Amino acid sequence: MLLKAALPSIPVVNQLPGVKKAPASSFDGLTRTRPPVTVERADVEAYAKVCGFPTKDVVPLPYPHLLVFAQQMAIMSDPAFPAPAIGTVHLENSITQHRPIAVGETLDVTAHVGAAVPHPKGRIFEFATTVRAGGPDGEVVWEETSAYLRRGGGTDGASYGTVFPDAPTTGVEWRLPADLGRRYAAVSGDANPIHLYPLTAKALGFPRQIAHGMWTMARCVAALENRLPDAVRVDVAFKTPVLLPGTVAFGSTTLDRGYAFALTSPSGKPHLAGRTTAL
Repeated sequence: MLLKAALPSIPVVNQLPGVKKAPASSFDGLTRTRPPVTVERADVEAYAKVCGFPTKDVVPLPYPHLLVFAQQMAIMSDPAFPAPAIGTVHLENSITQHRPIAVGETLDVTAHVGAAVPHPKGRIFEFATTVRAGGPDGEVVWEETSAYLRRGGGTDGASYGTVFPDAPTTGVEWRLPADLGRRYAAVSGDANPIHLYPLTAKALGFPRQIAHGMWTMARCVAALENRLPDAVRVDVAFKTPVLLPGTVAFGSTTLDRGYAFALTSPSGKPHLAGRTTAL
């Protein structure tokens, strides 16, 4: 899948039938649904260990993102989708958990993306995920919106981006190992080369490998996990990459219906801004 996703970024190859991308003007959306999937305890526990969650009989709040990742990649790899997956930046993510999902539940997972939304630096593709329990027409238990930015051809005056309340830029520090990207890739299936080794990251323009954005979100949620209600929404914006190995600082403060939180460098450089909202 990752190889297929990379082909549209290779000159000459990207003009071949089955690889060449359709023009953005003709794109009005794609949907992918995977066969029903049962949540396996071993998979959940492996994810929880990498992301700092305790072991429970329900899944960590961000875990269902792993169940839809392949569908998102399949959409991005489709010739009808107008942007190559490589170089498309995960800008924001929003998760709504309507109730906890139990280990052992069987779920129906659907991903959809519509036409691009204007952005000052390019265009945004908003991937919407719906997770249901009890069949394809069953109860909606979890939803997600993932906003991906494709740079180039921005729209002057376009407004896109969530405004987050202030959160402390210092707090508990986490020292992140060099192999964190490989460990998260092993449980998530996201083996993008920018997360794996210095050499593969440098080939794509980074000084060394970087942490997955969804790992940074998950680690922050894990730090708040015992204070969050069963029905909750979590919104984050990814600001700057976290280089590995490295040290980050997590800070949070209370809001009327939840928490504002931030992940920064020890000097205060922003990596992630977020908030939780009780439903």
